[in-house]
Amino acid sequence: MKKLAPVLITCLLVFGAVGCQNAAKTTADAPTSTNTTPNEAPSPEATQAALNDAQSVTRRRQLNADIRANEQRNNQFNSGSGVNRSENALASEVRSKLEANIPKGNLTVEAKDDGTVTVAGTVTNKQELAKIERLAKEIKGVKNVVVKAIVSDKQS
Repeated sequence: MKKLAPVLITCLLVFGAVGCQNAAKTTADAPTSTNTTPNEAPSPEATQAALNDAQSVTRRRQLNADIRANEQRNNQFNSGSGVNRSENALASEVRSKLEANIPKGNLTVEAKDDGTVTVAGTVTNKQELAKIERLAKEIKGVKNVVVKAIVSDKQS
């Protein structure tokens, strides 16, 4: 047994070293390292496909599910009240809510401890601009909404 243990350990180390030689890649054209820079920008078609995916009904459902999960977590740990919510939690939930309901908006969200949320950026029409305050106030803990967003002149 004393002679067998070193042989088994050596074999295990050799197999481990061989297995770690090639990093796994998700696709054949993926870079081999995170330190390499891409040679070319993505094509307009790939960019549009990614944009369509981000604005899809499935993505909106995912965002709304995330919001519900955050609200349930808040209810569990904070007795359902909107007090003592962190700035990051408020900003994240408001951002998700706006992204799900105003998919073509280009908005940024900042929150403060007192429940004030500031939304800035651009939307495509006046109806979307009018929805910002109502949507943000649907999140527990949001007391005031400052809307600095404007309607974009550019049509996409």
